[in-house]
Amino acid sequence: MSRIVILGAGESGAGAAVLAKKKGFDVFVSDMSAINEKYKKMLDDRHIEWEEGQHTEEKILNADEVIKSPGIPDTAPMVVKIKQKGIRIISEIEFAGRYTSSKMICITGSNGKTTTTSLIYHIFKEAGYDAGLAGNIGHSLALQVAEEPHEYYIIELSSFQLDNMYDFRANIAILLNITPDHLDRYDNCMQNYVDAKMRIIQNQTAEDAFIYWNDDPIIKRELEKYDIRAIQCPFSELKEKGSIGYIEEGQYKIEKPTPFNMEQEALSLTGKHNIYNSLAAGIATGIAGIKKEVIRRSLSDFPGVEHRLEKVCDVRGVHYVNDSKATNVDACWYALDSMKTKVVLIIGGKDKGNDYEPIKQLVKEKCSGLVYLGADNRKLHDNFDALGIPVRDTHSMKDCVAACYEMAMPGETVLLSPCCASFDLFKNMEDRGEQFKTLVRNL
Repeated sequence: MSRIVILGAGESGAGAAVLAKKKGFDVFVSDMSAINEKYKKMLDDRHIEWEEGQHTEEKILNADEVIKSPGIPDTAPMVVKIKQKGIRIISEIEFAGRYTSSKMICITGSNGKTTTTSLIYHIFKEAGYDAGLAGNIGHSLALQVAEEPHEYYIIELSSFQLDNMYDFRANIAILLNITPDHLDRYDNCMQNYVDAKMRIIQNQTAEDAFIYWNDDPIIKRELEKYDIRAIQCPFSELKEKGSIGYIEEGQYKIEKPTPFNMEQEALSLTGKHNIYNSLAAGIATGIAGIKKEVIRRSLSDFPGVEHRLEKVCDVRGVHYVNDSKATNVDACWYALDSMKTKVVLIIGGKDKGNDYEPIKQLVKEKCSGLVYLGADNRKLHDNFDALGIPVRDTHSMKDCVAACYEMAMPGETVLLSPCCASFDLFKNMEDRGEQFKTLVRNL
């Protein structure tokens, strides 16, 4: 009996353990942190051995294969030891893909992944398709393959998941954009991060489709390096040579596989970045054979994604918007660009090697105030104080919201779009957004 060891017992790790057990492997789960009670029960109910708060070497280094949580970096001591032993490390998605022949619609990019994935899933469900939501959102792909199989899977893939995928094949691969992000995990080398994103097209065949943003300079450069076998389906904001999806004279248009158009104003998602997300979703669902009338209706009534340009409420004539998912500079740029009023911008958190230069001009044009929210805000002071915009320095969400309440004038927008990860002051991005919404609603 082959032995599978799983590092990390969150959603992906617990799901991988369930599938491995079902397939007859000797399974052991190890997590350096405390394991959520829900996942402990999941493992106990299936008689899967686990440990928390430690990694026992003799129970890990005898594995035939290791499934690693995407949140664990390659520099973690136990991961280094596993590699030194020559044990293969894979992702939960890679493992799950071995045991299903379902169609895989996979989405990656530095920004827009969650919105596009959720929109595609919304269209599939509205069309009555048997689809599961997996990857960075939804339930573990492995758990669904084991216990609740679907005909289609809509999967959001991070660069960390792609790093440990080798034989997995995306039937429809979507690459939305590539901008600097997570460089702290890639030796501060942009090319390493780019290479991870491009792995989404590995193993594609002539029967598959590759949807990508035609205006992205990094994607255009990288495509010259690859022998792409899949049918290429580029999209762009404006009609360009080769693009099959674009906006023309206020019309949302897709040329293939069947011509489709609708009024741009009818799209439920607003902002330039969401034009790209909607084009990618429309092309993907058209390729999957979903009827045009379903796509049109779904693009019009999609409610959006929590923590992504989420309207919270108005207080004393000030609009409050939660964009906690904006964990890199490019995401903040798109959020600011979509704003129609003056903005008090909340920015800060765990810096990931950010270069703030691309947003400085937009901050200068759009912002009436800046509120720094982080354990250490020195880099923000160094980058933005010289712009001459009023600044507040805060180190908790309570103080941050209070500062915004004092600074923002009626008709302005308070925008939480932090550019940074949340782990310095919060459990995660969701915790940051939830605290913001709760405090704002209590003003």
